[in-house]
Amino acid sequence: MSGQNVRPIRVRFAPSPTGFLHIGGLRVALFNWLFARQQGGVYLLRIEDTDLERSKREYVDSILEAFAWVDIISEEPVAYQTQRFVLYKTYIDRLLDSGKVYWSDPVDEENGQSVIRFRLPKERRQISFNDLIHGPITFDTDQLGGDFVVARSDGTPLYNFVAVVDDTEMRISHVIRGEDHIPNTPKQILLYEALGAAVPEFAHLPLILGPSGEKLSKRDAATSVVEYRAAGFLPDALCNYLVRLGWAHGDQEIFTRDEMKKFFSLDNVNKSGAIFDMAKLRWMNGVYIRQRSAESLANSIHEQVDPDFLKKCSSAPYVWSAAQVSHALELYKERVATLVELRDLVIALHTLPSLLPPPGEVLWNAKSGALLGNFVEHLGRLEELTVGTVERVLKSVCIEHEIPLPVLAKPLRYALTGQVNSPSVYALVVLLGYDEVVRRINHLRSIVE
Repeated sequence: MSGQNVRPIRVRFAPSPTGFLHIGGLRVALFNWLFARQQGGVYLLRIEDTDLERSKREYVDSILEAFAWVDIISEEPVAYQTQRFVLYKTYIDRLLDSGKVYWSDPVDEENGQSVIRFRLPKERRQISFNDLIHGPITFDTDQLGGDFVVARSDGTPLYNFVAVVDDTEMRISHVIRGEDHIPNTPKQILLYEALGAAVPEFAHLPLILGPSGEKLSKRDAATSVVEYRAAGFLPDALCNYLVRLGWAHGDQEIFTRDEMKKFFSLDNVNKSGAIFDMAKLRWMNGVYIRQRSAESLANSIHEQVDPDFLKKCSSAPYVWSAAQVSHALELYKERVATLVELRDLVIALHTLPSLLPPPGEVLWNAKSGALLGNFVEHLGRLEELTVGTVERVLKSVCIEHEIPLPVLAKPLRYALTGQVNSPSVYALVVLLGYDEVVRRINHLRSIVE
């Protein structure tokens, strides 16, 4: 395979639409895309839909939707194998004419039907290739289990054959895929040779593993990419996390897209599997959320999680302005890991809390109602509510009554949010406004007193 590195860089990701795109598939596509970007090459998408019984249009649509969301787009029209059967027949006929494949004797087949098999070399030989991740790999033809099937009895071609034909026609220079495909590689190399086609370079990525070290299961994280979208993960955060599963650039954890494209190299891909860590993905997603503006977060919540988000924040009886929504998003984005959590906290703040009596004297005692009433009186005298003016009022009430700040701040926070913990209580007062603050304080007092 020497000299092949001078070929124009062309890579592909080829999912089968027998299910939704999962995390492992997205990582393979991402590594292909980054390799193409880093090398100045071309990234392609091919839908391997020859399994007519199991392939479904809804899966195709989901795959395309997922790639549109993460912005990994094929640079040429998406190829569909079901639209290429005439091409495959031409190649099979060529190999039949040359005797490199043949119709088997139906007596020799388990189902009693003739199939098309590839004729292995009579002389035992070794098939070697230099995997760009794992290094030299060698198979013996005796390990291939005899002449292997390339087409069914009705002439429908099978995976190894169509993959080779497609990669030849699409001029694929590098096949970057999961290491579970390593056993297919020697058969495919024989098919390339039989067709007189250039053999691409191969790079087999280690699999993503679950916390137990076993192959990732649905219980661990192997859900569809669209489910991560609905769960409120940002596409750049998800891609950043996946690129770090099995690849590293020093100790850097957070990468922009441009940095990924600049630094990515197959040389730095680990040979061993990487453990999927949901806690780390959530942490990384939180980092990306905190970097986003309120307007951007509102748009993402609308597009990914809840198209009625803004409508809920402007619903009666308490209508928020766009500025209040932005203020709430800015306050709470520091406290969340997903857009769903952010949406829930903001909507909960917008809604008048369904308060229960405060838990224990830490939040409420005999003086709490009077203290809150005094706070409201001082607050009403302010010409403008700002974090600074609210802070001065609250502290002045505490000084006047000779109490520690938490004695007033805690019941105030509970009245405003129904929670023991929240963002800055001063900022919450500014966000909600005087009338709503009074309403919520009175509501709590009506429950307790």
